[in-house]
Amino acid sequence: MSKLSDAVKALINASHAKPGYTRISPNVSPALEKFAKSAAEKNVGLPAWVTLSTAVSATMNCPEAMTQVFHLANANSQSHRTPVQNAELIREVGLKCISFNGIPRSINTLGAFYGSLPSDVASALSTTPTRELTPENIEVRKRDGLALWDSVYLGFERKLLGKLAQSHPDLPVHILNGHYSNLLANPRGAQKAEKVGRVLTSLVAIACLRAQTGVGPQVTSHIFGLRKAYENGDARAEGEDPVEGGEWLAGEEGNLWILNSVDSLVGALGSGEGTTFAPGIKAKL
Repeated sequence: MSKLSDAVKALINASHAKPGYTRISPNVSPALEKFAKSAAEKNVGLPAWVTLSTAVSATMNCPEAMTQVFHLANANSQSHRTPVQNAELIREVGLKCISFNGIPRSINTLGAFYGSLPSDVASALSTTPTRELTPENIEVRKRDGLALWDSVYLGFERKLLGKLAQSHPDLPVHILNGHYSNLLANPRGAQKAEKVGRVLTSLVAIACLRAQTGVGPQVTSHIFGLRKAYENGDARAEGEDPVEGGEWLAGEEGNLWILNSVDSLVGALGSGEGTTFAPGIKAKL
């Protein structure tokens, strides 16, 4: 196998290309603490604010912030959750971020987050996959994905699929089967240690998309998707865990709080420079 030249390696790792993780700044910890405090004042439970802050951290490619979210959740005196439960929630959110941020950031942040965990927590995490496709479950999983799609986009669900197919005939096929069916929909069979259900999945989508910028139409769609979870009863469907503060988050005031909170966290994690997506590369003079 050929080797990369020093010139190629140097350009890959050039500072202007920001090749590594987003390093945490002194502003992040106070911002996360302020966010958690605000959530408590709004009666928004730990799973919701952990989901939002984790999704922002993953989008901003900052695993150190994910670790701080973990420690902040463990320090919550009003929660009866264990560190293992909190770690499982964070990594399940990080996995679902793939559908909105792409695979590389989830690989990077989940790997670094796992490496930061205390050994007793890391050794207690589930090692059993729950999304393996088999000839016996594939049709059920496809139906699960379509049902989630219909729940999020109710009123426009078939029209939107048709529009996506005009762009590329496999675009709706991949979105439904690769993401909604086998990643975003609740896994079947073995119970996950922490389930990111219908409402929390909408929070993942909103936080990721808002943080990465440039995708306002998709932010709008998932704000409506969060609202529809309660308007149409899907948030209370069989198998769904209640989300403390979820109904408030799905309303006007809650929507504004989510968007403003995500913006504040992005500002702290990005040191005021905003997104770490493509605008992070500046032309060299």
